[in-house]
Amino acid sequence: MKHANDNDRNAPVPRRGMTKDEAADYCGCATTAAFDVWIRKGIVPGAIPGTNRWDRKAIDMALDRASNIEDRDSTVSLLAEWKASKAFSG
Repeated sequence: MKHANDNDRNAPVPRRGMTKDEAADYCGCATTAAFDVWIRKGIVPGAIPGTNRWDRKAIDMALDRASNIEDRDSTVSLLAEWKASKAFSG
């Protein structure tokens, strides 16, 4: 008997730690040389220290910052921003 989520069990799990080739491809860079340029420019981070692997989440966060996309969880809440503006407005 086949369960409803059997296909989900066979789906590949996205790897968080990627090789340089995988990370370059994930970012849309045509070559690893182009990916190296992005690293030098600070667009994306380098490999996880002590490894030859790139963190998918770190790349996502770096690309979000480069694209001016803010993660609401990592920014000051709207209430805190309002309180801060009122404290300085006199």
